[in-house]
Amino acid sequence: MSDTTTNPQRRERTFLGHPVQLATLFGVEMFERFSFYGMQAILLYYMYYEVTAGGLGYDQGVAAGVVGAYGGTVYLSTILAAWLGDRLFGPEHVLFGSAVAVMAGHIALALLPGGAGLACGLVLVALGSGGIKANASTIVAMLYGEGDDRRDAGFSIFYLGVNIGALLGQILTPVVQTRAESFHIGFGLAALGMAIGLAQYAFFRRSLPAEGKLPPNPLPASQRTRAGLIGAAVVVVLLVLTVTGVITAGRLDYIVTGVVAVATIAYFSVMLTSSRVNRVERRRVLAFLPMWVASAVFWAIFQQIFTVLTIYADERLNRSVFGLFEIPAGSVQAIEPLFVVLLAGVFAAVWTKLGPRQPASPAKMALGTIIIGVGFLLFVPLAGTGANGTPMLAVAGILLVFCIGELFTSPVGQSLSTKLAPAAFRTQMVALFFLSVSMGSVLAGVLADFYSEENEAAYFGITGAAAIVVGIVVLVLVPKLKVLMEGVR
Repeated sequence: MSDTTTNPQRRERTFLGHPVQLATLFGVEMFERFSFYGMQAILLYYMYYEVTAGGLGYDQGVAAGVVGAYGGTVYLSTILAAWLGDRLFGPEHVLFGSAVAVMAGHIALALLPGGAGLACGLVLVALGSGGIKANASTIVAMLYGEGDDRRDAGFSIFYLGVNIGALLGQILTPVVQTRAESFHIGFGLAALGMAIGLAQYAFFRRSLPAEGKLPPNPLPASQRTRAGLIGAAVVVVLLVLTVTGVITAGRLDYIVTGVVAVATIAYFSVMLTSSRVNRVERRRVLAFLPMWVASAVFWAIFQQIFTVLTIYADERLNRSVFGLFEIPAGSVQAIEPLFVVLLAGVFAAVWTKLGPRQPASPAKMALGTIIIGVGFLLFVPLAGTGANGTPMLAVAGILLVFCIGELFTSPVGQSLSTKLAPAAFRTQMVALFFLSVSMGSVLAGVLADFYSEENEAAYFGITGAAAIVVGIVVLVLVPKLKVLMEGVR
């Protein structure tokens, strides 16, 4: 932490040149990502490995679909969390409760055996992680005033915490799980990480902005009972559909895809028609639509790190390091966040240096979608290398391309959603952005069912080319989007 004295307006105590409260949010997000990605690094293997190897013995395609649906549900739950933050409790209180839910979910995975432990743990982690994501980003935005050029850089620093946590979780959890020969001990390490993050947040949360503790658009007392009854009815319906076999592991990814699509249409419709949204805000919401599509396509490829590329690391990748030791398959996922940790600060510095001369946010997101498409095309020349025949260096290079695309898309998308948000839907606009991540995540599970070693050239080629086309279309639309954004960059 430092004290800036060159500018009289910024003599306050700072964290890397930003409001000091950013450190508290940085910390809770970092440890939550440590637990989340550490668990996810071994989750698919836990489901499709044989029972004799400590797994659950699920079909590989079904397991990948469940991982995709789980990832989609994490971001889908940002809707509920955003609504709770905006209408009932305030973003900060929802953030704290969500962190508690995440820790409870990891404890369930660590201690409860079989499908019951898996279901209980994933539901709690999904709901809690969605709550942290929606509300932490909103509170980060509260640290910056209107027109503060540090905002994008602040989100990049915040995103650095995400990737430090992801990196450490993806390195350590598979190593611990492999050494202990126990998936449950790996899940226990994830629970410990979340406990540390929760403790530091509980200690420093009092210094966060007071406005974050109050709902910006409080629900009238007369409507709260009805909202509670609707919530209870939804829970009962989900339980009945599960018990009667309508909701099954094999159908889960398609069900979540449909729910996300309906929720997205509903959110855009509400914001575009609400009497609480003025003309300028409505045009800004409209401008966000093509960027939502670009983001969803980006994440449909990127999130395959946890589906297709997880299987690829286990079956197609040579993980030997100079013949000295072999990297656990789950730890291969750590390569991409390692690049993010190394480059996020560089991107933040570049955006800060460029200031008003930096590319507009829609252009950044369009470029990110094109770059991730190029990354998938780079898998095409590796087709046919055989079992565990793909060189580690080649995949590391591809994941570097993924990293660059991510830094153009994710922190920029989060920041842009707060800048384009109508005043009455501040947190829920962030949830709308995360719905694009939700759609991409669940599509990563749906698409995984079409992947096989025999058709991988076509699979990577067609998917990558489709992403490039979407990115180019959004890039062409940038001038019109800048007009709709009414001065927001």
